[in-house]
Amino acid sequence: MNDSGLRVCSFESRKQDAMQTLIERNQGIPTLVHSMDEIPLEDNEQVKAFCDRLFRGEIDVMVFLTGVGATALLQAVEVYYSREQFLDALRKTIVTVRGPKPTVVLRNWEVPIHYSAPEPNTWHEIISVWDEQQFSVTGKHIVVQEYGKPVQEFYDELRNRGAQVTPITVYRWALPEDTSGLRNAVHATIRGDYDILMFTSAQQVAHVLQIAEEEQVRDDWLAAAPKTMIASVGPACSDALRQAGLPVDFESSPPKMGPLVKNALQTAPEILAQKR
Repeated sequence: MNDSGLRVCSFESRKQDAMQTLIERNQGIPTLVHSMDEIPLEDNEQVKAFCDRLFRGEIDVMVFLTGVGATALLQAVEVYYSREQFLDALRKTIVTVRGPKPTVVLRNWEVPIHYSAPEPNTWHEIISVWDEQQFSVTGKHIVVQEYGKPVQEFYDELRNRGAQVTPITVYRWALPEDTSGLRNAVHATIRGDYDILMFTSAQQVAHVLQIAEEEQVRDDWLAAAPKTMIASVGPACSDALRQAGLPVDFESSPPKMGPLVKNALQTAPEILAQKR
C-alpha cells in the first residue's frame, strides 16, 4: 500500500463516489472533478431510420460499444416501437460487443452474442476477433452504437474492408452546466497542487483542454500536466492524451477503475521521483 498521501485529481464523473473510495482506500488524497454529462438525444430520427432497416432485415451486424449506450438505445427505441419487436429483430443479426458491460446488457435482453472483443476492449480487438474467427465484413451492413462521439478510425477500417457502416448515436458527451470544478482543476494543476492526474475516458481530456483554452491557459496547463504522473484507464484514453501531446506515465491493465487506482498509486512514487 502507498502511504505517502499523494494528491490525486480524478475527472471521473459517472462513478465519483466509487472513485473517491478507491483513492482513499489506497491512501491517496482525492479531488473529484465533474468533467462531463451524458445528454440523451430526444426525438431521434436516426433511431427510427435504424429500426426501419432492422425490421426489414437490412442490417447484418450490430456492434455494441458500451453498456450505457446499449441501454440508452433500447430506451430511445421504446419511444417508437415495442421492446420485444426490437429485441426479436436484433436476435436475427450478428451481434458483436466490445467488452463486459454491453455483454451484461445483451444477456439480460436474452440476445445472443456472436463475437466479444477481449481486453483492452477497443475497436482494434473487435477487428482482431473477427479476423481470428474468419468472419468477413465485406458486403455487410454494420450498425455501430456510438458512445458519445464517433469512432472514425473504426468506421474507416470497416469501409476499407468493404462494409457499409451506419453509426447510431443516442447520447452525447457535454460539458457539465457548472464548469467551476473543471476551471479550478485546470488552475490547480498549473499551481502544482496535484501529484497525479487520473483520466478514465478520452472525452475528459477533450473537456479539460476546452476549459483550459477558455481560461486562456492551455499552454500553461499542457506544460504543467507532465510534471504530475498522468494515469490513464486504457488505450483509448491514452491515445487522446498522446494526441494532446501529453505523456502517459501509467496505463491500467485491465482497463478498470480498481486496478487503475491501486496500481497507479503504487507506482507513483517512483515515477514522480524521476520527474522531480
